[in-house]
Amino acid sequence: MASTASEGVVSDEELQLAPVYRPGQLLETVPGLIATLHSGEGKANQYLLRGYNLDHGTDLATSVDGMPINQPTHAHGQGYTDLNFMIPELANQLTYTKGPYYTTVGDFGAVGSVHVSYRDTIAAQVAATLGTLDFQRIFSAASQGIGSGHLLEAVELQHYDGPFDTPDDARKENAVLRYSSGDELNGYSATAMYYHQIWTNTTDIPLRAISEGLVSNRFGTLNPTDGGHAQRASLSLNWHAPFGPGEFTASGFYICNQLHLFNDFTQYLIDPVHGDQEDQFENRRATGVAASYSLPVSLGIIQNEFSAGISTRYDSLGVGRFPSTAQVPMLSGDAPPSYYNNDQVYLFAGAAYVQAITRWTPSFRTVFGLRDDYQHGTDIDYLAALHETAGYTNGGTAAQSLLQPKASLIFTVSDSLEFYGSIGRGFHSADIRGVNQDVSVDLGLPHTPLLARQEGQELGVRTAPKRNLALSFAVYNLWQQSETIIDPDVGADSAGPPSRRYGLELNLTWQINRWLEFYGSYSGNHSRFTHPFDDGTGHVGTYITDAPVAAGQLALYLKDLGPWSGGLNYRYLGNYPLSSGPCVDSASMKDFPHVATSCVNAPTALGQVNGKGFGELNLDVHYALPQGWSTSLGIYNLLNTHAPAAEFWYVDRLHDEIADYPDGRADIHEHPLEPFMVRFTVTKNFDAP
Repeated sequence: MASTASEGVVSDEELQLAPVYRPGQLLETVPGLIATLHSGEGKANQYLLRGYNLDHGTDLATSVDGMPINQPTHAHGQGYTDLNFMIPELANQLTYTKGPYYTTVGDFGAVGSVHVSYRDTIAAQVAATLGTLDFQRIFSAASQGIGSGHLLEAVELQHYDGPFDTPDDARKENAVLRYSSGDELNGYSATAMYYHQIWTNTTDIPLRAISEGLVSNRFGTLNPTDGGHAQRASLSLNWHAPFGPGEFTASGFYICNQLHLFNDFTQYLIDPVHGDQEDQFENRRATGVAASYSLPVSLGIIQNEFSAGISTRYDSLGVGRFPSTAQVPMLSGDAPPSYYNNDQVYLFAGAAYVQAITRWTPSFRTVFGLRDDYQHGTDIDYLAALHETAGYTNGGTAAQSLLQPKASLIFTVSDSLEFYGSIGRGFHSADIRGVNQDVSVDLGLPHTPLLARQEGQELGVRTAPKRNLALSFAVYNLWQQSETIIDPDVGADSAGPPSRRYGLELNLTWQINRWLEFYGSYSGNHSRFTHPFDDGTGHVGTYITDAPVAAGQLALYLKDLGPWSGGLNYRYLGNYPLSSGPCVDSASMKDFPHVATSCVNAPTALGQVNGKGFGELNLDVHYALPQGWSTSLGIYNLLNTHAPAAEFWYVDRLHDEIADYPDGRADIHEHPLEPFMVRFTVTKNFDAP
């Protein structure tokens, strides 16, 4: 039973028919969520939801097969969520929530959460894909009965260059081995995964580099040596069984993550000799367990379901960054102390919750819950002596707990009409390195809490006026104690000032006939800081940069029309502010101290700067042939839309500007959508009759 209008389930069939060209885009089956990209294929997606630019995963709690994917105190971004290890054919269900109203959702989940389940069995098959932009992929999987359960094996090999002047040359390997036994009431699974990828990336570039001919077109790069390599190995265990009159579930995981990202965002702003490329690196080990118990209880005529749960997680990681040239780290140089980091971090997170679902009458039920999270972090700053010359250190210990009450009221008018009202508190954790600093060196922000509160309210309705038609509508409000903001100067994000958002969401599903389904969603959002903010470009205001005013999608699913099936999807991202406001004289003099006496002679725009969203049409068509053969054709960006996949507004400096712009120049930086793409797949199913 749903407790809000903004939670849901995406079925196996819809996941497999969704026309996606990256694994992370499977998350776009969540209404109002956009997964885009601003750099190379191996990097985590950029996520946007409910007026949030969630960067690479902050405030979107994501799990696969019970494993949390968000990575706290990450080398590139807090809550970094890399889904390149996920094999789309293995995903058989996706569940999602939005808002801080759910006791089972903790860190990073106050805006939204997504949980992807893996299947236990799969038909023996081999699939080969060839596509434009030098795309190749081989996927093979099978499962067999062994003992009382099933063993599933899957392998994926992929190469992709993309449209860029410097090819991505992304080479990816994925492998999965899974054993499962039992059924939905009593069973278990054990899953081992391995992922590896190496790539070159073209990151977002300033528009003036294109207009001045420094790069040939929007697919050009200013540093062809940018790139990265990632490796991930994991083991996850899941178990569920009846226990007395209730149900007990337990899970555990062990994850090993290694990453190097080489990015040059600001060109020659910091180092006019070598350039500003930096190596962001980490080596992480994460382990955790979770358990819950639910119990139905009748108190007279009042039906209840009580549940309780606990979870723990421990991360041990070496994390840091160094200036680099052509992917070779420079361990010393002229960059400021804040550009050198080398830390050993230990993070512990524990949580406990209780919840009661009570059906007071046939038409009224409540969900009351209480969750408590505790986190403790220790940072050993190996470069403390260097950092102390700038008046700070990353080293130290911080701990905090946060109590989170949550409540929902549900009014059932009929089998086809239900109203919801919800209120709750959630949070996201902050990077322990920033928490240990008295002041954020790069942005001058105040000391931030380890657990930043988020408080929300929501009203919603679900209705099914006809058997083949379902609608949901919600209005929400969300206040955040500390907004996570992107700091392009260091290629990471930092804790920012408080913010508030409110908006609405509308979703519609129409089963037109047996074989054709229509789906549509729209989210409209209003996002602001609670007080003016200097974004580092001489601009001051309350606009939250890269926070979209709208998002949505329209989709048609063709299901089993003889040998035909497929999906047609239009994904839409609305416009968004790039600067926090217009230029202000005092801010321009602070941000450009060597040249600016006012906004008039500052190397920045005078007014508010805004970014452009996009609309993209994608198509997948599948055709089943005799004897287990099938083909599929994917056509992506069907209308060949020329638009940025992501845009940012920040200060950088090109090589020929070193003498004239000592403080750099503010400009719009963009990474383009891929152009029209075609991919053709041939599959052989060996289990078909």
